[in-house]
Amino acid sequence: MKKKMTAKRITEGSGNVFLDLGFPPHEAAVMLLRCELAEALRKWMDREGCTQAQAARRLGVAQPRISEIVRNKVDKFSLDYLVRLCSKAGVSVKVRTAA
Repeated sequence: MKKKMTAKRITEGSGNVFLDLGFPPHEAAVMLLRCELAEALRKWMDREGCTQAQAARRLGVAQPRISEIVRNKVDKFSLDYLVRLCSKAGVSVKVRTAA
């Protein structure tokens, strides 16, 4: 018995997964920025060959905070905090706006 093939509907994403999941636009924008900053910090750690403990010492924070970043628990951080950590790590942060 042959199975009937059904067409699958594919919807193009907006570029912000949080917006696509139904979060309000203002929340989705902040969540995406937090994820991008956390990813930049994870890449910095990889580039530097830092363990979580070493990264914590270099950034002047407790190791569990670095663990939360590594596990992408970005809801626990403000944008300001993540920008400060990036600055301490020498990671350039630029904000571009469009009106």
